[in-house]
Amino acid sequence: MKKTGTRFVCSECGYESSKWLGRCPGCLTWNSLVEEVVNPSKSPYLQAVTYPVPLQSIAQEHLQRMSSGNSELDRVLGGGIVPGSLILLGGDPGIGKSTLLLQVAGNIARSGQTVVYLSGEESMKQLRLRSLRLGVEEQGVYLLNEQNIDNLEASLKELAPAVVIIDSIQTVYTSSISSVPGSVAQLRQCTAQILEYAKRTETTFFLVGHVTKEGALAGPRVLEHMVDVVIYFEGDKNVALRLLRGVKNRYGSTDEVGLMEMTGQGLVEVTDPSYVFLSPGQKPCSGSAVSSSFEGTRPLLIEVQALVANAGPGYARRMASGIDQNRLALIIAILEKQCGYPLAVHDVYLKVTGGLFLKDPSVDLAIAAAIVSSYRDTPIAADTVFIGELSLSGQIRPVPFLEQRLKEIDRMGFRKVILPESTVRKVAPGLRLELVEIKTIDSLVELITEG
Repeated sequence: MKKTGTRFVCSECGYESSKWLGRCPGCLTWNSLVEEVVNPSKSPYLQAVTYPVPLQSIAQEHLQRMSSGNSELDRVLGGGIVPGSLILLGGDPGIGKSTLLLQVAGNIARSGQTVVYLSGEESMKQLRLRSLRLGVEEQGVYLLNEQNIDNLEASLKELAPAVVIIDSIQTVYTSSISSVPGSVAQLRQCTAQILEYAKRTETTFFLVGHVTKEGALAGPRVLEHMVDVVIYFEGDKNVALRLLRGVKNRYGSTDEVGLMEMTGQGLVEVTDPSYVFLSPGQKPCSGSAVSSSFEGTRPLLIEVQALVANAGPGYARRMASGIDQNRLALIIAILEKQCGYPLAVHDVYLKVTGGLFLKDPSVDLAIAAAIVSSYRDTPIAADTVFIGELSLSGQIRPVPFLEQRLKEIDRMGFRKVILPESTVRKVAPGLRLELVEIKTIDSLVELITEG
């Protein structure tokens, strides 16, 4: 009989070593190897031998997705829940992960399906209090307080649920490994057992994952590779707006963003997101510009605010909220080089309203317009929208999906659009918009100055 031994596993990438190393050879991370106890029992991966089959022999069946009852979550999932999939939901503590999934459980049970909510962090009485607050009273929702994942299949055999929610994956364990719940070996083994059960029975699993202080999912990165969908639940606990952002999706696009609002009765879908990111009814003020950012399959109108102030002793400050700070520095350098603005001796602060983080390069023109407006203390007309990407030479480059952006701008009541040259001919007629084409950033400065 083999003796129980130990091994060292990297908490970042899952690399295994027979001895401790200061730096992981797999991901080059320092002090990430953690000691794990190896149980020489029979491996759970030993199964009957399978043989390859021809691709053409697989039946062509239409994939029937199941709605979660939340249109924003369905959007991020690619159109709904795929049976037999593993969905990993991560987010900061208190952001609303358990609230969202309990509401989803009620929505699915309302459609006639059975849902099991396994909680390793809350008791059944605590979950019942939460369900009363959220108004979840459906008959098809069952609660399970079981942390040993080895007993999961026996617990679910009689109910045969369509969806199982595990809150959270860091609290469950398997008795085949002697390490504590949440360790690298436990996370990997528990997820592997859940994956095998999900694919065999076509049961959908929602796994709640903790995040580190850097905002990444806690545990080995192999956890994200094993699941089918990875979703981050983002937002500030002091702000009602919440964002669902897909990071990985084997059944759809990862560009989609879902928007929800936290209320006293739980999470509510934001059906018209453009109103969330704008400040209607306010007088025009310097340093504020509106742009159209394309997130997934829909355009969003975003307000960008900039503040340019005289710098004190030392280096000028650059602070950005909602975009990459390096991107702000790049736009400032273009304004200095191409337009002669002495921003090197000015502090520049930039903020995107609503808490959304923008990656779409089409908002470059609005950022530059907000900075110029604040520097010159010249307000921009409230009915004007800026669309365009800036090149390092100061040229305004075209952007994709222009027609969809302009339709959203027209629907929101804006009347003037500053956009790159030679793109108007691609726009469908019938829009009540004044389209102003510009070629360089100098033309942008002239428009704001004449303003």
